[in-house]
Order: sequence, then structure tokens, then C-alpha cells
Amino acid sequence: MKAAKISSIKSELYNLSNTDLIDLVLKLSKFKKENKELLSYLLFLAQEEDEYIKQVKYELNLLFEQMNTNSYFYMKKTIRKILRNITKYAKYSKKTKTEIELRIWCCQKIKTIQPSIANSNVLSNIYQRELSKIEKLISKLHEDYHLDYEEDMDSLEL
Repeated sequence: MKAAKISSIKSELYNLSNTDLIDLVLKLSKFKKENKELLSYLLFLAQEEDEYIKQVKYELNLLFEQMNTNSYFYMKKTIRKILRNITKYAKYSKKTKTEIELRIWCCQKIKTIQPSIANSNVLSNIYQRELSKIEKLISKLHEDYHLDYEEDMDSLEL
């Protein structure tokens, strides 16, 4: 089945009644977990970005606590999972500041992991790529915010 264009979907949605729209949104939320997460964000947390960041950090912190540090291989798998989640949650928010804050927080947590990631080339490369992503995101922000985040970036160097 071929998906319809956004413009035709939009025009069709305008023709639906409120109850039909509610039913349609509920069907979408039941279909996929990401749809339900996005809908939850838009309905409950979009107005309170700080609370959203706090909840995401809490969830990711649980993953950090469950990390198996016996092997760099398992550490890498967990870190990649955490970074995928950050990308997903940043996509929901679509706010650069939120993504920067989550990525900086994550790098701070990664830096404190024992054994140190400096002993693993793979983990060091992942960490350096994260730092370059953060720098790229910071460059998109207004100049007033650059100084705030530059101080955080200085503390993240290995």
C-alpha cells in the first residue's frame, strides 16, 4: 500500500469531525510505541520543557545504572542505546536547547563511568562524535547562549 501525500492527508483531516479525529489519533497511538510517546509529549509535556528534560534524564539515568561495566563491549551497547534514546526524545521536542542539554548531561555521565572510556578506542570515538554533535548544535543557537554552553564543553574534554 502506498502512503498518501501529506497535503491530501491534511485536507482529509480537516473534513473529519472531532470524534472521528479523536478515534484516529487513538488508533495511531495504539499502533506504535513512538506514536504514543510523541502524543504524550505533545499533550502533557510540550509546555513544560524543563519537566520533560528532567523525566528524560531520569529514564536515561536508569539505563546508566543498569550498565554492565565488566566489558567495554556491553558498555558500548548501552551507551549507543542511550544515545539513540536521546536522538528520539530530541526529535519529539524539536528544540535545540533541549537536545544540547541532554547530550551534555549524557557526556558528563559517560565521563564518570568506571572503568574509564579513555581505555577504549571505540568508546572514545563515540564520545568525541558526541562532542562534535554538541558543538554543531551550539553553533545553531543565538550567540548569547554560546558562552553558557562553551563552559560546559570545556569541562567535557577527556
